[in-house]
Amino acid sequence: MAYRQPVASDFPAPVNISIIPPPPGQSPVNVLLLLHGLGDSSISFTNLAKQLSLPETTSIIIQAPHPLPFDLAGFHWGDDILFDPSQGNMDYDTGFQKSSRMLREDIIEKTLFRKCGYEARNLLFFGYGQGAMAAIAAALGLNIELGGIVSIGGPVPSSHGNSQVAIEKSRTPVIVLGGSSATSITQSALALLKKSFVTVEYIKWPRPGDAMPTNRDEMLPIMKFLARRLRSRVGIPEGSVEVG
Repeated sequence: MAYRQPVASDFPAPVNISIIPPPPGQSPVNVLLLLHGLGDSSISFTNLAKQLSLPETTSIIIQAPHPLPFDLAGFHWGDDILFDPSQGNMDYDTGFQKSSRMLREDIIEKTLFRKCGYEARNLLFFGYGQGAMAAIAAALGLNIELGGIVSIGGPVPSSHGNSQVAIEKSRTPVIVLGGSSATSITQSALALLKKSFVTVEYIKWPRPGDAMPTNRDEMLPIMKFLARRLRSRVGIPEGSVEVG
């Protein structure tokens, strides 16, 4: 099946996206949706997408829909802004109904499915922190198998975990990564991920905190996961080494 390369005009306003096409001469078989963290913007993940340069993959970097208040720089994915006085920072988990609806309806269903002809299996999420939580919420709301989710420091939102309605596990595979301490990927968070998704791979970095990968060893599990999940029309080029 032929998939059309998405362009910015395909997406409804006020969605703010940047698009990085596949390497020259390659077809846009897959789409990687990148979601930045709380207080960031799409710029940092645009640079990440260029560095990844994944084969046969269009990267779409989505900026969170809500600006931070009080003239603070950056954007957020939550339905609200709450400050946590015990930690002295903003709460990540403030509901994701609005951003999840935008991702499901405006980005995936109306644009990538209907306009560009993509199948669910060819779409993957790459999210950091609150952006990963928004990706997880959107995937659970779709209730279909996507290509996968890379979650760095992003658990299942509490609004899903607190639901009293029995929900069938999502078949979308997830790789979740976090630090050995000072992490959002606690034992209870990991248990909820495994309750929500059929396949969950957990990588515990030997360092505190859930910051983005800082070296090759931390990035390697992500690249192996993407190598397993990305689809290809041309297969493995002669002379290359398949990861995973």
